[in-house]
Amino acid sequence: MSAIRERAVLRPARRRPSRTSTPPAAGPTSGDRRSPWPYLLVAPAVLGMLYLLIYPLARAVLISFQDFRLRELISDDAEFVGFANYQTLLTDPRFWTVVRRTFLFMAVNVILIMVIALLVALMTERLGKVWRAVVLSSLVLAWAMPVVAATTVFQWLFHSEFGIVNWTLTSLGAESFERYPWFANGTAAFAILVTLVVWQSVPFAAITLYSALTTVPAELHESARIDGAGPLRILHSVTFPMIRPIVMLVLCLEVIWTFKAFVQIWVMTKGGPGDATTILPVYAVQTALSSQRYDLGSAASMITVVLMSGVLILYFRQMFRQENES
Repeated sequence: MSAIRERAVLRPARRRPSRTSTPPAAGPTSGDRRSPWPYLLVAPAVLGMLYLLIYPLARAVLISFQDFRLRELISDDAEFVGFANYQTLLTDPRFWTVVRRTFLFMAVNVILIMVIALLVALMTERLGKVWRAVVLSSLVLAWAMPVVAATTVFQWLFHSEFGIVNWTLTSLGAESFERYPWFANGTAAFAILVTLVVWQSVPFAAITLYSALTTVPAELHESARIDGAGPLRILHSVTFPMIRPIVMLVLCLEVIWTFKAFVQIWVMTKGGPGDATTILPVYAVQTALSSQRYDLGSAASMITVVLMSGVLILYFRQMFRQENES
């Protein structure tokens, strides 16, 4: 027995092989290889965007620096004139009158749209479930109406002989509005266009602001009421700071919408009577088509883009500043 014990002590113990094996050398896997298929699938959309957006813009910029009229449109042999077209526009008194009218048109529309949309959103938030669905459905239907169709309806409403507006005012005793030519009066035509643009823009703004109002916690309103704050104080100190980013976003979108409101004006008045409803997009088309000065029309379009970009830069700077402060 002692000999067996000695052999067991002297015999070296065998080490069991470790179950952990060294990982294989890292090599290229299928996940590291970038497949070209995602880029090929996105390529048609990118190429279409470049052709439909970037190319027309670049072409308009090029034409604005050329002497481009009807002959050059046919022969495609235009001469570069530098900034001569821009100088012609900037020294034209009518151009500056149109610029002032454009900013007036934009300011009036944006203020009315934001005020009415906010009031509609606040009203919708306080309605019951059934009436809220009715209001939201009506807003969506009004928003879905095509621009040309809505403009044509407004033309019928204010028609001098068959319009329902003149018939209603005459029936109420205002005999002076019998066959009243609304579109022959510059101020009346301007007001009708403002009404049309506001009517078309309020649904989108109201629905967006209502969606923002639903994200404000009800506990904040309840705490403000307990502290004695009234409805206006709650709106100013609690609700508006919470929805300020959405309000700024809607404001920027409405600036773009009203700044480029071309279809409504062109279908309804074509900028008339006189120049009472002519804004920069309409002025650019009139300049290009009436005297076949496509170079001046392109220059006016580029100035419109620059002015609109400047206004949006100011709003975006304000929005980013508020985000940084918050």
